[in-house]
Parts: sequence; structure tokens; C-alpha cells
Amino acid sequence: MKYLVLLVVIAVAVGIWRSRRAPDAAVPKAPPTPPALPQDMLACAHCGVHIPQAEALMLGSQAYCSAEHRRMGPA
Repeated sequence: MKYLVLLVVIAVAVGIWRSRRAPDAAVPKAPPTPPALPQDMLACAHCGVHIPQAEALMLGSQAYCSAEHRRMGPA
């Protein structure tokens, strides 16, 4: 019985505490980040896998997907 009374007291205390808190709507939220812009895709000169231009390893005008393929050269 004493555990039931303790549970009720804790529940009432939590209810009072939550009712006195500031509402969540008052908390300013950060604006959402804009989606990333599309990038040009390049085909690896060795295996043909398409990769974003920002991630491509360039050797002259040829794009490669990894340092190993750049070392091996075009297929």
C-alpha cells in the first residue's frame, strides 16, 4: 500500500512540474537546412562507375573512383 501512495505522490509531482514548464512552442527552432544542390556525375575511366564530380579523383581530363583505379589507368 505504501508503494501505491508513493507512486501517486510521484505522479502528482511530475504532473505539477510539467505543467509549470514553459511550453515547447516557445523554444525557437533552428531553420531547416536547404537540400544539397545536384552535382555533375562522372564515369570512372577504369570501371565505368558513376561518381559525383566533387568525389572524383582527376588525372588530366579523366575521372577515377579510387586511387587504385587512377594508378591502373583507363581500361
